[in-house]
Amino acid sequence: MDLRGFYRGKRVLITGNTGFKGAWLSAWLESLGATVGGLSRDVPTTPSAFEDLGGKSRFATAFVDIRDLEATTRAVKDFKPDLVFHMAAQPLVRLSYANPVETWGTNVMGTVHVLEAVRQVPSIVACAVISSDKCYENHEWDFAYRENDRLGGKDPYSASKAGTEIVFRSHFESFFKSSATKVLSFRAGNVIGGGDWAADRIIPDCIRAVRAGKPAVIRNPSATRPWQHVLEPLGGYAIALARAATDAKRNWSGESFNFGPYAENSRTVGELVAAMKNGLPGFDFTIDGAANAGLHEAKFLKVSFEKANAWMGWKPTLPFEETMKWTAEGYGGDFAKHVEGKIAEFQSRIESAGFAKGW
Repeated sequence: MDLRGFYRGKRVLITGNTGFKGAWLSAWLESLGATVGGLSRDVPTTPSAFEDLGGKSRFATAFVDIRDLEATTRAVKDFKPDLVFHMAAQPLVRLSYANPVETWGTNVMGTVHVLEAVRQVPSIVACAVISSDKCYENHEWDFAYRENDRLGGKDPYSASKAGTEIVFRSHFESFFKSSATKVLSFRAGNVIGGGDWAADRIIPDCIRAVRAGKPAVIRNPSATRPWQHVLEPLGGYAIALARAATDAKRNWSGESFNFGPYAENSRTVGELVAAMKNGLPGFDFTIDGAANAGLHEAKFLKVSFEKANAWMGWKPTLPFEETMKWTAEGYGGDFAKHVEGKIAEFQSRIESAGFAKGW
């Protein structure tokens, strides 16, 4: 079995398909022969990766708020998926301070509603809950968090992602442990790449600054993050869900997996913007630590991908320099053509590495 052989002809529902990661995943799975549908509250940004890839004319999308159980259940039932990737979320730390109720409602109760909907659709073979590497209780030490480390979070966003994971585990133990539907959770963060236009994210802020002819304002230059191109974790998600659905020897249901880069890709924000300055003509930045006043944002975070490697052979593919090159290229020219080309190139690489086929 390989990715194309597995996804060809499958009906795949992606919640949050109008977001940055959801749009890239939609395009990739469609290229593998899947029929891709989506469930999202709205198109969250302008510009938008989703719109630049053809939007709802390309991907059948139900515009539903996952905080509404009845509407969510109806949308899932109407699409009749074989597979579900639950990516819909309130994904921003700073916005979680401004609107904690929406953050908790979307990330926790929204996950409850999606999993409740999945329970009512017998065609669903496997469902992935995508949370974040921010779900761990972060002590900011030089230690890569593993899947069995303690969950937690000081800010509303991080804590709500720990809540997402608790909901996932509770629903597995209570409802899916003896079900034919497999459920998994995936944890990744600090994903970059063309098409991300979210507010308060470092790469989009840099691109907007260049286009406005102004220096970007950097809030936390010493913060270290595990930067990875968007295709890295998405490949892991796609492989893990396929393996869970087809592995007759090992039960994958209830398992959680981290997807992160090698240690050398964990760079400071300062190093990231320096790399942007080298590769992005006209870019400059200033540092304003006061912009983070009153907000908690972790200065150091790493996750271990050892479990993903042990279970499915997954490992990072792109070095930091190439990650930055692909990211910069994604903000110029024909975005849809860029996505198509990078998906094809990346899939060729992971097939050559051996972990995207042959199971």
